[in-house]
Amino acid sequence: MKKVFLTWCVLLFTVIIFAQGNLSKSYYKAIDFANLAKVKTKVQSQDKRVIKAYNNLIGNCNANLKFPLVSVMDKKDIPPSGDKHDYMSLAPYWWPDPNTKGGLPYIRRDGDVNPEVNDYPDKDNMPKICQKVYELSLGFYFSGNEKYAKKATDMIRVWFLNPSTKMNPNLNFGQAIKGMDDGRGAGLIDTRHFIFFLDGVKLLKSSSSWTTSDDNALKNWFRSYYGWLNTSKNGKDEKNAGNNHGIWYDAQSLAITNYLDSLNESKLIIKRALGRLEKQMNAEGAFPAELARTNSLHYSSFVVSAFENVAQLSANIGVDFRNTKLSNGMSLQNAFDFLTPYLLSKKTWNWPNLKPFSVSNEYPLLLSASKHYNCTECIPFMNSNAADANQLILQLL
Repeated sequence: MKKVFLTWCVLLFTVIIFAQGNLSKSYYKAIDFANLAKVKTKVQSQDKRVIKAYNNLIGNCNANLKFPLVSVMDKKDIPPSGDKHDYMSLAPYWWPDPNTKGGLPYIRRDGDVNPEVNDYPDKDNMPKICQKVYELSLGFYFSGNEKYAKKATDMIRVWFLNPSTKMNPNLNFGQAIKGMDDGRGAGLIDTRHFIFFLDGVKLLKSSSSWTTSDDNALKNWFRSYYGWLNTSKNGKDEKNAGNNHGIWYDAQSLAITNYLDSLNESKLIIKRALGRLEKQMNAEGAFPAELARTNSLHYSSFVVSAFENVAQLSANIGVDFRNTKLSNGMSLQNAFDFLTPYLLSKKTWNWPNLKPFSVSNEYPLLLSASKHYNCTECIPFMNSNAADANQLILQLL
């Protein structure tokens, strides 16, 4: 009875998410541009296999036309630099210490989010900008409707390009911990959304709204940011992280170098990411650093998602990350082979899990497992758990 109840809860959650036309986390993945061109042909021919997903995408794009043009200047509090153009966020799992004056320094409660993070809207607004540019750009690509490209362009200009509102190309004050530091390397997890944002930007090339001047200015912004990633203390700390933070650093770095057409630099990042895979994954295909977390299933999926995004970004420049054998004979498939049975509920997860886990957030992994790792059960599982799998915008990607 309990299992039936949980199944219906998952189904109800999925119905609500897609009935509202929201862009859930399950939509995010690096784009396979070769496949996207094939899907566009299907959309143009009104292929029943993709048209519901396309209509859902267009519904979201129409809603996004009303989204306000937000910027880093919207926050009330000023970063330690005194410059509102600097991005700032608070570390989510750090709370006031009840045993110290003023609660300082804060103490860690892993997996438990301090609502104070909402006092710094940069962390909420920046992912929304990335998400909506991604979506609007897809809408423009499939429909040719210039209004979607214009809205995406306006959002990009306000957040990244206009002198009065643009974000400075650094994350000096990401995930600050009160009473301890003004910002940490861990804050760079916030900017993993740049991966999807830059995929969206690439789809704007044929737009009359997105000009060569815009593209050059954005490339200059990301050149500066990439320089900061590689030379700042926060950037170096994140680059050296031994858990999911390290590979998400590589994933966003690779997205940037791909966008900047820096092929040699991209290949160096891919080589580094393969080294991380070998070092972080054990003989079972699991990631011990993530199994130790209080939300271990989420973080185990999260780290595999980062590697899978690296794999797709690599494929986009002709490098086969997925099937590369490590010196121990393993590959990314071992990570999927370990994780997928748990996502499909064929095995019971026996590590810590503080919060409920929604497998719908991991549909991109199931889609990849189906396409690249011979998972014959993944698509049927999605079909049986989504209210109407043909509505999933993921079907377009």
